[in-house]
Amino acid sequence: MIRRLRGLRTRLLVTFVLVAVLGATAAAWSSAASASGSLVTASQRQLSETLAGQIGAVTPQLTYPPDQATLDLLRGTVGGDTVVTYRDLRSASGADIELITDAVREAARSQNRLVTQRISAKGTAWLLLGTPVMITAPDGTRTPSGIEVYAVRDLTSVQEQINSLTRTAAVTSALVLPLAVVLALLAARTVLRPVRKLRDTARRLAAGDLDARSPPRGADELAELTVTINEMADSVQTSMTKMERMRADARRFAADVSHELRTPLTTLTAVVDVLAIVAEDMEADARESAQMAISETHRLVQLVEDLMEVSRFDAGTAKLRLEYIDAAEAVYYCVRARNWLGQVDLMARGETRQWLDRRRLDVIVANLVGNALRHGEPPVRVRVSADPEWLWVEVVDNGPGLSEEVLPHVFDRFYKADAARTRTPGSGLGLAIALENARLHGGDLVAGNAKRGGARFVLRLPRDLEDA
Repeated sequence: MIRRLRGLRTRLLVTFVLVAVLGATAAAWSSAASASGSLVTASQRQLSETLAGQIGAVTPQLTYPPDQATLDLLRGTVGGDTVVTYRDLRSASGADIELITDAVREAARSQNRLVTQRISAKGTAWLLLGTPVMITAPDGTRTPSGIEVYAVRDLTSVQEQINSLTRTAAVTSALVLPLAVVLALLAARTVLRPVRKLRDTARRLAAGDLDARSPPRGADELAELTVTINEMADSVQTSMTKMERMRADARRFAADVSHELRTPLTTLTAVVDVLAIVAEDMEADARESAQMAISETHRLVQLVEDLMEVSRFDAGTAKLRLEYIDAAEAVYYCVRARNWLGQVDLMARGETRQWLDRRRLDVIVANLVGNALRHGEPPVRVRVSADPEWLWVEVVDNGPGLSEEVLPHVFDRFYKADAARTRTPGSGLGLAIALENARLHGGDLVAGNAKRGGARFVLRLPRDLEDA
């Protein structure tokens, strides 16, 4: 029972009661408006009935057709601010009769009954009344006599009563509002304090602080939610710790294996180099086997080198060794060293001298051009350009380009666009290493397709690396 009374639902109900108090204030304004409308309607009805009664009392004394004296008699009976007309005859009194509108006259004549219109003029509310005088025959038939009566009545007293009602509603609202605000603030503070604490805890968890927790308070639904979130955070922290440990073990394993393989692979490389020299004198079958062994050994050496490079990126130990070099010249030497000049179209534009890591730039360009030659078609176009902020290296091949399925994964490690190409040259890490080297420089590497076809890779490196 105590828990139910202290629960979040109870506090919400209290909050809704406070909202109802504010609703009552709105109802007071609505009531005032309704009362004002009723007051105006009642006043209009009373004035209309009074005018009709005055005309009805004097109608038997009138002569038809009426003369000026008859009109004066009728106007005097109705009172001031009145106009009585009959064809060209007219009897009027009062300074406000000019307020009578043509709309009232037309309505009285066309409808043959008493009509009214409320207007505002001279800063005052007025009621205009107009009615024809009807002649009742012995058989009860009523016909217009041609006499028309128009009157103007001041509604100032009614407007003052309406203003009084409005002021009363305003005072009531002004008295209720501060109390309602205070109570609402207190209720909101009580309800929202634990919610804000949960929000802060969630933000800390999202920012990577897996030790963030919120101590549960009370015994309501928010306390239960806090306990659930804390349990979830414990589970996530345990899972993340295990995952991080597994990743660290995997990185360490790859680095250790690569390091341990380096020495025997160096020896094996020396052996296959000797084997390459004597392979030409072997029988055809033996020569083919030897060449396959040589090729696979070089591929294995490259894979181990790439794994060691990746492990350095993962461990955060990869560092830049900056030199002030001509980037366009470095790209040329990269292509020439691999005997690709006949398949590559080189072009440089702008001043391309800047601070760069020559070896890592060579790795990026070699991977991009080599990938273009393997999976595209020559000639491969390489463009080097620069502006005040960035150095750009664009590599475009003449192949079919990158499909929509391949494009999101081109920089993934060991990704093969075609499962049948698992034995193609390369380690499957080249583009991933190129991207890491670009980011190590503070730049980026993006893949796409050229407008005229072919895969297009764009390397972007910042020009302000002299202080790095």
